[in-house]
Amino acid sequence: MTEKEIEELLLSIKDGKTSVEEGTDKLKDLTFKELGYAKIDNNREARVGYPEVIYCEGKTVEQVEGIVEFMLTKNNNILCTRASEEMYEAVKNICPEAVYNKLAKTITVRKKDIDGPNTYIAIVTAGTSDIPVAEEAAVTAELLGNKVERVYDVGVAGIHRLFNRLDIIRGARVVIVIAGMEGALASVVGGLVDKPVIAVPTSVGYGANFGGLSALLCMLNSCASGISVVNIDNGFGAGYLASMINRL
Repeated sequence: MTEKEIEELLLSIKDGKTSVEEGTDKLKDLTFKELGYAKIDNNREARVGYPEVIYCEGKTVEQVEGIVEFMLTKNNNILCTRASEEMYEAVKNICPEAVYNKLAKTITVRKKDIDGPNTYIAIVTAGTSDIPVAEEAAVTAELLGNKVERVYDVGVAGIHRLFNRLDIIRGARVVIVIAGMEGALASVVGGLVDKPVIAVPTSVGYGANFGGLSALLCMLNSCASGISVVNIDNGFGAGYLASMINRL
């Protein structure tokens, strides 16, 4: 529940529109819900502004289904990351309006629209192979109420492609740059814009890429100012942070 929803519930009890028993039932799981295999943080949106997100990798299909089933009782948007198609089919059985993004491997359920700013987040990828991570970032940011502009496949191997979309990138409130291989695109973009850049290294690349480690180190060592770096392949983390910046 958000702070506003808690206030509305208390006022409803005060005015007699909601019984004490009904109010108690709604508040008994206010902090968290114990499912045995998971403790769902129901109060997270009131604390930090966004509800809990389900990280599906490592969970069973039944666990993901059970968590979503309980979260459907709340008036929150639901985001599942790193979800398989099998998990989606199970969720769809209990929630037909659930949407699966195959590239991002996300399941989303939109229960309410979130008013967002008029500014937008630009998501830029070096290559087509980086798009799955970019889509995870985009789905996250959009579900949190942000406008997103996608600028894909503009890496340093053909830098003229980046310059052709530079007006879109410079017009953003915050820029997410996603790159594998050596991860140089974040430094290039950081030297061309006056907006914060969130760099996301990906595990895309040949052997010496070391599963994204070379891109991570390149981004961390960037000489361009205003760049922050999230973990390898962490599109969700980038989208979440970009949302926080965009809504300041």
